[in-house]
Amino acid sequence: MITVSVSPKYQVVIPKAIRESLDIQPGQKIQVVQYQNRIELIPIRPVKSARGFLKGIDTAVHREEDREL
Repeated sequence: MITVSVSPKYQVVIPKAIRESLDIQPGQKIQVVQYQNRIELIPIRPVKSARGFLKGIDTAVHREEDREL
């Protein structure tokens, strides 16, 4: 577990290992969420980065009779 400090301006530095593993870039937006008694930082990814993530998914699913084409 990595510990960081809050500066007098309430800033924190995301450790290099975490920035690299999540591919966080300078200027990138990060969503801040308070969950119970903790703070979660969630990197916001551009919609274009999700393009093709379902490639190869099996779309042959069983449907009810009234839903079939």
